Amino acid sequence: MIDRLESALADRYSLVRELGQGGMATVYLAEDLKHKRKVAIKVLKPELAAVLGAERFVQEITTTAALQHPHILPLFDSGTADGFLFYVMPYIQGETLRSKLDRETQLGIEEAVKITVEVADALDYAHSQGVVHRDIKPENILLHNGRPMVADFGIALALSAAAGGRMTETGLSLGTPHYMSPEQATAEKEITARSDIYSLGSVLYEMLTGSPPHVGASAQQIIMKIVTEEAASITRLRRSVPPNVVAAVATSLEKLPADRFESAKAFAEALAHPEYRGTTTLSSASQGSRRMALAGWGVAGLLFVALASTWFRPAPREPATRRLAVALPEDAAYQALGTAELALAPDGSRFVYVGGPSLRNSSLVVQERDQIGGRALPGTAAAMSPAFSPDGRRIAFRDARQGSLNVLSLDGSSPVTLRAAETGGAAFGVAWSDDGHIYYPSREGTRGILFRVSENGGTPEPITSGDSTLGTVSHIMPFALPEGRGVLYTDWHGPTRGNDSWIVAWNARNRRTVRIIQGLQAWYLAPGFLLVLRPNGSAVALPFDIRNLVVTGPETVVLDQIAISTAGTANLAVSSTGLLMYRSGAAQAIQRLVRPVQVARSGEERVLDPQWTYTPGYNGGLSLSPDDTRLAVTIHGDPVGDIWIKDVVRGPLTRVTFGNSIVYRPAWMPDGASLSYVFEEGAASGVLRRQADGGGEVDTIVTSPHTIAEAVWSGDGSWLVYRITIPSRDIHALQPGTDTAGIPVVATPDFDERAPTLSPDGRWLAYQSDESGRDEIYIRPFPEAGAGRRQVSVAGGAEPLWAHSGRELFYRSPEGRMVVVPVSTSPALATGRAQPLFADTAYLRAPSYRGYDVTSDDRAFVMLRMLPEDTRRSSGQLILVENWFTELRTRLRGRP
Repeated sequence: MIDRLESALADRYSLVRELGQGGMATVYLAEDLKHKRKVAIKVLKPELAAVLGAERFVQEITTTAALQHPHILPLFDSGTADGFLFYVMPYIQGETLRSKLDRETQLGIEEAVKITVEVADALDYAHSQGVVHRDIKPENILLHNGRPMVADFGIALALSAAAGGRMTETGLSLGTPHYMSPEQATAEKEITARSDIYSLGSVLYEMLTGSPPHVGASAQQIIMKIVTEEAASITRLRRSVPPNVVAAVATSLEKLPADRFESAKAFAEALAHPEYRGTTTLSSASQGSRRMALAGWGVAGLLFVALASTWFRPAPREPATRRLAVALPEDAAYQALGTAELALAPDGSRFVYVGGPSLRNSSLVVQERDQIGGRALPGTAAAMSPAFSPDGRRIAFRDARQGSLNVLSLDGSSPVTLRAAETGGAAFGVAWSDDGHIYYPSREGTRGILFRVSENGGTPEPITSGDSTLGTVSHIMPFALPEGRGVLYTDWHGPTRGNDSWIVAWNARNRRTVRIIQGLQAWYLAPGFLLVLRPNGSAVALPFDIRNLVVTGPETVVLDQIAISTAGTANLAVSSTGLLMYRSGAAQAIQRLVRPVQVARSGEERVLDPQWTYTPGYNGGLSLSPDDTRLAVTIHGDPVGDIWIKDVVRGPLTRVTFGNSIVYRPAWMPDGASLSYVFEEGAASGVLRRQADGGGEVDTIVTSPHTIAEAVWSGDGSWLVYRITIPSRDIHALQPGTDTAGIPVVATPDFDERAPTLSPDGRWLAYQSDESGRDEIYIRPFPEAGAGRRQVSVAGGAEPLWAHSGRELFYRSPEGRMVVVPVSTSPALATGRAQPLFADTAYLRAPSYRGYDVTSDDRAFVMLRMLPEDTRRSSGQLILVENWFTELRTRLRGRP
């Protein structure tokens, strides 16, 4: 059969090998000859194909081809060849959830819930499109770098519809017995979205307990149990599962569809809500066990009461642990930068954070525990990475604009600069040791390493050295060990390989480094434990020998739902008194859920697609095609995001990039047939170009030893202008096919130049720069940029963009307005008065690049409306935990 199949598909695909077989199809690995990519081809069993008929099957399967979602395996192709019915999907390297369960039996609670929530997101999207999967099971959930992707989406529906009710003639059934809903098991005609919720609940049940809700010696026995018996409560099989997860699973497995969650989104929200308890009772078996247990405890309880007064004396009670959400005023709101933004005084009496009315108008705010409001600290307008001195009276911080290391006394004096213009690392932490040293990350050449300097100033001392053979990108997030013993830090392997990062200690006494354990970030807890951040947002505590800098025991999960930035860092601090502060959630500020909209000059807004929202990927970016029909965006993924194209006229959302490189900031080529985008992989960075339809080869336009952050094209495609970010933000340009390397166009080491945009005729370059002390918009001739410049904005500006007419320049003002400036370039450059158009505070702002685009007629803008109502993906809450050491000791005593 394989020879016949290979011959039938020879003009399109080359079969490589068989990947596996299922009840309805055989799967082959193949090479897509046209697009030069590996694909998976599912070929229906001949007996099934004979009943279905080719024309009806192909007609029905087109419904699923329009499904485009980060957690849905897309459909590339389908059809018939020599009597075979087949459909084609991407080949995903990884394993199925079934393979993982066969190997591990049970999964960690956090991992199981995360997989379920992401699959539920895919289901919710498909259900909104009128598609019910009908066959959710571990075999249909692929895991790619831990990220689930649902396969065969809608295939069961296509098969059922195509068969016209004749599936029984094939001897095959749709749906797998262990995961069938009761209505599927009884062959009801109307199968709704709630059937998928039941199946997903069954999958989660197995991930948590090691087996599906109902098992039996035959399919008939399993189906009978699904219809007639209640599933045993999860707590009988795994007591550590949180109550809200237990209740959510029970609700998803209700016999009556109406008693289940009304949507997959509601299921996911219940799993994420610690207070959810549902209305489902325990099964009769578990109730019986509970009654017997209570009866036994009744007798035991009488004996206990009789003996308690003589056998026991009251033990001293530890102070109870309490959790509080910290409320901050709007003018001093927490500004989540995705960096180090929070510090706690060693005695827990005060904390400091990056706060203000907006991201651009933020500073360090210090808040006393016994006061209602905080106060902004002078001279900290661009501060990040705060750290308290050991006595809690001073704060060290990095100035993000100047790169300097500063110290500020809380008595009201002005900041003192310890080190000026340190390059790199400003966002990634500062630590103040009790021996009078301040540790901070910076760069030595191309290496990101740790330095230390005396709290009184002086020459900084490098204490670590980067080792590229280990995958090191930089040494970040230092934490000072007590008694001047040294410092913990993260040997960071970059956003794409954050899970490979290590916790390392530098021993100040012998000046050696010790690799301790893999993790994202670490803190030393005075009782003798190491607190380590995990990629899933949890933190584990491990017994730690501080003398020898080694872990001496197993880990115990002690925290969860910690917000993690794209770089893999968290804002968490613990005082010596047991006060804990951290930021909860799972996404950084620039990764909030957004909805693309079109905004007219008058401010009138039109949603592009009411059903489409997404989370911007690492560094984001968007670009509207020259004919206004397609929008290229970067969508967040795990571990990295990808470039997707949304057809704003017809609706489909199509993925363009695949792989583990960081990709972002797409830009359409003038012909509208291809687009470019920035990539990062390890230490490599550059600009790639590929066809928008995914065909052809990927072209490398330019690579750079420095990180490229954004790139734009001239109107005729002859010039590429791009911006590098290290050692300083500078603008370069090159002519592809002519130049072998970029040339500096606007490059001043003391200032940042960002967001370049070329006039349609290619003669003028607009950009933003902080050379005056704040960001303003400037225009220079191009490519002879050294001939002079003209400042366009008068009170600050960012994100400039030339109009397609060439007669206007748009930018965004610090006050939150979209602004237009008339521009004339003949006979000489002249600019008119800036005119505000509409308030843009509801739309995502890009701190160092352009985060919007304009239509071809220059009459409307495509922008990203932020959706703050989605608290699960918002910037999170600031959580204060009093007497956390009480809870910590309790958890560690209960450690297996």
